[in-house]
Amino acid sequence: MAAFLFKTGKFSFRWRWLVTVLWAGLLVVAGVLASRANAAPPNDFSIPGTEAQQAYDLLQEHFPEIEADGATARVVFKADDGKVTDPDQKHAVDDAVRALGEAPQVERVTNPYETGSVSKDGTTAYAQVSYGVTVNELTDTSREALMDTVEEARASALTVETGGNAVSEKAAGGHSSEAIGLAVAAVVLVITFGALIAAGLPLLTALLGVGVATCVIKALSAPLDLGGTTSVLASMLGLAVGIDYALFVVSRYRDELARGRNREDAAAHAVATAGSAVVFAGLTVVIALAALPVVGIPVLSQMGLAAAGTVTLAVLIAVTLIPALLGIAGGRIKPARPHRRKGRKDGAAPEPAPRPGPGTRWVRFITRRPLAVLLLGATALITVAVPAASLELGLPGDESKPTSTTQRRAYDLLADSFGPGFNGPLTAVVQADGGGDAQAAVRGTAARMKDTDGVATVTPPRFNESKDTAVLTVVPATAPGSKKTTDLVHTLRAPEVEGDDAQVLIAGTTAMNIDVSQKLAEALLPYIALVVGLAFLLLIAVFRSILVPLKAALGFLLSIAAGLGAVVAVFQWGWLGALFGVSVPGPVMSIMPIFMVGVVFGLAMDYEVFLVTRMREAYVADPRPVQAVVSGFDHSARVVTAAAVIMISVFAGFMGSSEQMVKTIGFGLAIAVLFDAFVVRMTLVPAVLALLGHRAWWLPRWLDRWVPHVDVEGESLQGSGPAPADLPPSDTTTAPAEPHEVLR
Repeated sequence: MAAFLFKTGKFSFRWRWLVTVLWAGLLVVAGVLASRANAAPPNDFSIPGTEAQQAYDLLQEHFPEIEADGATARVVFKADDGKVTDPDQKHAVDDAVRALGEAPQVERVTNPYETGSVSKDGTTAYAQVSYGVTVNELTDTSREALMDTVEEARASALTVETGGNAVSEKAAGGHSSEAIGLAVAAVVLVITFGALIAAGLPLLTALLGVGVATCVIKALSAPLDLGGTTSVLASMLGLAVGIDYALFVVSRYRDELARGRNREDAAAHAVATAGSAVVFAGLTVVIALAALPVVGIPVLSQMGLAAAGTVTLAVLIAVTLIPALLGIAGGRIKPARPHRRKGRKDGAAPEPAPRPGPGTRWVRFITRRPLAVLLLGATALITVAVPAASLELGLPGDESKPTSTTQRRAYDLLADSFGPGFNGPLTAVVQADGGGDAQAAVRGTAARMKDTDGVATVTPPRFNESKDTAVLTVVPATAPGSKKTTDLVHTLRAPEVEGDDAQVLIAGTTAMNIDVSQKLAEALLPYIALVVGLAFLLLIAVFRSILVPLKAALGFLLSIAAGLGAVVAVFQWGWLGALFGVSVPGPVMSIMPIFMVGVVFGLAMDYEVFLVTRMREAYVADPRPVQAVVSGFDHSARVVTAAAVIMISVFAGFMGSSEQMVKTIGFGLAIAVLFDAFVVRMTLVPAVLALLGHRAWWLPRWLDRWVPHVDVEGESLQGSGPAPADLPPSDTTTAPAEPHEVLR
């Protein structure tokens, strides 16, 4: 691997303009294809294998006029004084209903006085707006017409709010978090490299990779039926790993220059060593993303495979375009600066021993007392992870939105006037068994549903043309996200409610959310086992060790457990809720654990590979285990720290969103990366390796014969190119014997 990448880096450096033009041409071609491509189709939110999906399929077959995924809005009117049935208020409501019916794309609007949609106390009423298109096809003009009508109705003595999927506001400043992340990345890179050009290369190449990937995804959307959100994860991860991978290669290039290599050989060696680590780190990320189809949710599968392709693109850019741009930059990228040296008090020349940096002082502290550090760090993570045992999954609705939004206020008005379950009605599709009285079977099922504990009301059945299938609306007595509602859905699906003469399928947004949460919860452990297992096998080849990959996997499990524990404590239990803007604690978004595992695992293995390969490289050159840990940490800690700070800042930027779902994702990813990078990789990993000593790099002889030798450390490069100039010994090579000298 190292020899092949050495040749690749040398070729790219020598033919720098050709390589750069080819990548630029690829971006142009992808942009042209994307500009001519048809619009992306609506996202496929079907969840195969769930009862709710079976109910929707049955509805589509027997009730084609019902749009299960159509855009809808519910406009709520509450009298500020008196009742909505008073003449003045009724006139204002009628005018609003008439205006709603004349708005673009609206198919029908119900009048609350005709449908009986007025609360028992007469203070509140609602109108249901149905559009003839899906949510993705709803235009901004239609949304604006809806909100304009609501504003006009508020001018009368009415409180008017609206909810539903038609009024889901588009995220204001949708790219603000990316902009914040790029700004933070730029600052960190400048601090890391101390030069604008060296700092600009990772940003430039990461943006180019994301640009090519998003254009290709858009161009393939129509032929491959990719939904509109397919590129979301690809853009976020592509930017993250693109910066990371370029950062590692450029940093190694400057180190090689500092060792006295000429620029061409420095670039080739940087690609051969850091580039090898990039390739295998990228493979672990691709494994995590390409395994998402095992969850069985089409939208997640599309996002995972698209993101895997984007990460592959980032790896190719790191090992080809980066050395080409290093060649173009020439002398404008300087060698890495040595550590500051201590000066004598009398003003004489500096002493030859360089001053240890903070990374060196930290790793020395760890290797002096590794057992205490390991126990303290692991105990802290396990303590933070305790709340994860109480994890409850769900999909947040309007109840989780801030009280400043019209959706949340509409939700509260309906809950107060019509009951908490009114915001989450269930759709029961009842199909009578052949040979009997279908209408009698449906009426019997409806009666049993009414008698079920937890049911507030059941509407009269609506039959299809052949009179063998009916639809009923069941309103629970409890809120959509409550555990009692979940139990009610399972009860309604039981054979006792169905009876012997009918089949009952429960659908609706609430039921679909329950099914999705259950499916994701069931897939979580198999997904983790698959991802960690495949990565474990890959890391055996990278490190030629059994214990190092095992340590990497266990460390990741600690990180993800602690991250989930923090999410449960803040967003489900409400701890520090005011600090993080959590207005209503509730179940954690069901997609969050799977999403966190995929993203954090990829980044965790990035940091593991880049950190430990330098330790392995030092061990190969000088087989003293503790010394290798100190030396490898000293060379890579600053770069890994910079990469982690960039990622934490990018994810933390999402916490400023008013949407609790987005806020949860930002917090969860940021805190998990924080735990993994700084507690696991930069604290527990050196401690474990110091305790293991030579045993850390042990591989059974029988397994050694089967494991391919990938040469990430660049052993095969000895003698390639001019020898680097002799350097004064670093502080790590002259360090006094530590208490764990026996392990050496």
